[in-house]
Amino acid sequence: MAERRRKFDPEFREGAVRIVTETGKPIAEVATDLGINETTLASWVSRARRAGTASDGESDQLERLRRENAQLKRDNKELVMERDVLKRGMVLWVK
Repeated sequence: MAERRRKFDPEFREGAVRIVTETGKPIAEVATDLGINETTLASWVSRARRAGTASDGESDQLERLRRENAQLKRDNKELVMERDVLKRGMVLWVK
């Protein structure tokens, strides 16, 4: 007996594609999490990229934001250390 094909609504497809493009997770991992075939999800992502709805520009922007976030964290860490040094110096100066 033939197997029935599962039908996925457009919202589910768009959500799955969005997870792949925005999080940067591998297609295989997302497909396993959602309980769908890896090939099916790969074709949805490919179709969306060709249509321009899930462009690589989004992943470029995401990568830029990740780099900027990492730089801001480094800067923040350095500023916290400088503040602590100034606090200790102030305590010694007041005494």
